[in-house]
Amino acid sequence: MANAKRMGSLLLRLIAFGATLTAVLVMVTARDTATFLTVSYEARYSDTPAFKYFVVVYTIVSIYGFLVIFLPWESLLWQLVVALDMVFTMLLTSGASAALAIAYVGKKGNPNAGWLPICGQVPKYCNQATVALVAGFIGLIVYTMLVLHSIHAVLNPLLLQKS
Repeated sequence: MANAKRMGSLLLRLIAFGATLTAVLVMVTARDTATFLTVSYEARYSDTPAFKYFVVVYTIVSIYGFLVIFLPWESLLWQLVVALDMVFTMLLTSGASAALAIAYVGKKGNPNAGWLPICGQVPKYCNQATVALVAGFIGLIVYTMLVLHSIHAVLNPLLLQKS
């Protein structure tokens, strides 16, 4: 039973690492150029603070996820990992939410504020940002499942021990 929990945790961690790393790589490479009359401009993730925040948060979580994969199962640090999983899940939520809000404005615009949609002019950039957000939300969902799995696997035996 314990081995199945370990394998489940490892599988979830590998999927989470892959999803968060994919989100970072796709977002960082998202760029497109558009020309209006004689003016040319390039849309990049670094033009938007929310996308920069997304990349920073998902990079930090990717590094954390990679390091935790190599943590020995017998280590007492697994109880700390449960708390860190929760913190990083909250960070993923904030990064994905901020990026999604800006992506929505980029796609639909905001007529009340006078902001025009830009996805018609830079579709490759918007499509890559969308793929990065989808990968990011997959990572967020897997981290949420990982938190629940970690709570069950690490803390449940402590609660069931007989005094």
